[in-house]
Amino acid sequence: MSINATLLIQIIAFVLLVWFVNKVLWGPLSKLMEERQKKIADGLSAAEKGKHELELAEQKAKEVLKEAKSQAQNILSQAEKRSSEIVEDAKVKANEEADRIKAAAQAEIEQEVSRAREDLRKEVASLVVTGAEKILQKEVDAAAHNDMLETLVKSI
Repeated sequence: MSINATLLIQIIAFVLLVWFVNKVLWGPLSKLMEERQKKIADGLSAAEKGKHELELAEQKAKEVLKEAKSQAQNILSQAEKRSSEIVEDAKVKANEEADRIKAAAQAEIEQEVSRAREDLRKEVASLVVTGAEKILQKEVDAAAHNDMLETLVKSI
């Protein structure tokens, strides 16, 4: 064979090899690489999306936490305010009760003083009658002189 025939057979073999490599090896390998590249790109985009969603979730959690703290503070301030109101109300009621008890005690004292005065007047009237009996050396009839004795008691 000549160089031309060998060269032509080698060119044909080379073209068949290129066609075989392109058809059997390079095409599927290229598809595998493209699929792998697409999976990697999808994974990266999913990771970015997940990272973004995580940031949003963290931000929302912070807002919810801040709102919960605000509500808790509001509830505490309302509870403190209510407790102050209850204490003030209890003080007012205690003062009113003390005033009522003082008034009742004062009224009772005045009644006792009036009773004591009345008893003292009666005692003085009886002492006056006894003294008048001794002065006059005769018995004074209390029933007969009742008007005079009452006038005397009132003047004392």
